[in-house]
Amino acid sequence: MTYRIALASALTISALVLGAPAEAKGCLKGAVVGGVAGHMAGHGKMGAAAGCAVGHHRANKKDKQS
Repeated sequence: MTYRIALASALTISALVLGAPAEAKGCLKGAVVGGVAGHMAGHGKMGAAAGCAVGHHRANKKDKQS
């Protein structure tokens, strides 16, 4: 059982490290703020996902204005 967990963890970490970089402009900051707000309401993961979407949208909107 521990072998499977270790294997799954190793595969996940290697996929994250070796994967292509994502365009996460605004997503990380929005996910943190949304995650904290969602956590207070009892829905941390949904808040983080929504915060990421809003942060990414605002960053793209700001880039188009410049």
